[in-house]
Amino acid sequence: MITFEEAEIILEEIAEALPSAIFDGLNGGYVLTPEVKMDKNGLYILGHYHVQPNGLGRYITIYHGSIEAVYGNMNERGWRRKLKEVLHHELTHHLEHQAGDRSLEIQDEIDRAGYLRR
Repeated sequence: MITFEEAEIILEEIAEALPSAIFDGLNGGYVLTPEVKMDKNGLYILGHYHVQPNGLGRYITIYHGSIEAVYGNMNERGWRRKLKEVLHHELTHHLEHQAGDRSLEIQDEIDRAGYLRR
């Protein structure tokens, strides 16, 4: 299991390996929180891209508590892979939002509906 502090270090390493231009317009950056976050259907939320009204802020939250609840028994390599996946997913939301594209948002809705039908 990876502690919150270890996950913060891993996430920082992942972010530093990305081109800085990807973070343009992400004026609130990204944050790892110990919180467990669930949606109205009881599904864990691993990350969230936030857009504040009137363009006042854009930022990413990654929920360590949710990742731990779902994948807590992973080793460091597994945590690194999952944190990278979640950060890249939320950054894709950010880039698509800037481009006026909702493709990933729509795909997330389709995936969630399919999961709930099972």
